[in-house]
Amino acid sequence: MQAVVTEAEEQRYAELQLLALDCARGGQTETLAAMLASGLPANLADSKGQTLLMLASYHGHLDTTRLLLERGAEVDRRNDRGQTPLGGVAFKGELEIVSLLLDHGAEIDADQGGGMTPLMLAAMFGRTRVVDLLSARGASPQRRNRLGLSAGWMARVSGWVVRIFRRFGSSSPSLPAQTRS
Repeated sequence: MQAVVTEAEEQRYAELQLLALDCARGGQTETLAAMLASGLPANLADSKGQTLLMLASYHGHLDTTRLLLERGAEVDRRNDRGQTPLGGVAFKGELEIVSLLLDHGAEIDADQGGGMTPLMLAAMFGRTRVVDLLSARGASPQRRNRLGLSAGWMARVSGWVVRIFRRFGSSSPSLPAQTRS
C-alpha cells in the first residue's frame, strides 16, 4: 500500500526545507542537526542549486559547515552556476573553512566557471592568507582561466587596485566620485 501525502503535508515539508536553508545560512547548527537527524537530506539545495553546505560555508559558519560534512554533504557539489563551496569561501576569505573543506577532499583546482579556480578567486580579491593556504596545499599557480590569466596576474592586479584606492583616500572598493559615470 502506497502512503498518501496530503497537500498540507507537502506544504509543511516545503516550509521545513526553507527553514533548513535559513538555518544553514544563519549558522543555526543545533536546529539543523535535529533536522538532519530526523531525515532531512544533507545535500538539500534551493532553486538555484545552493546546498546547505554552500550556504553555511559561504556565510562563514564553521561549526555548521563541519556538521554538514560529517553528515555526508557532498564537498564539491556545484550550484547552478557551476561553483563549489570552496570557490565561494576562497572568494570570501574564510580561511578556516577553506582548510576544513580541503580536509574533507574538496577539489583544490576545481573550475568555478570561466576557468577560474579557488586560488584565482582568492588572489583576485586580495585574500592573501587563503592564497598562501591554497598554495601550500597544492593549488596550481600555473592554471589559467579562459582569458589566459593566472592567479599570480590576478594577485598583482588586486594589489594595484588596493594601492589606487589608498591613493584616493578610499578604503572601499567604490570609484572616487570624480571618476564615476
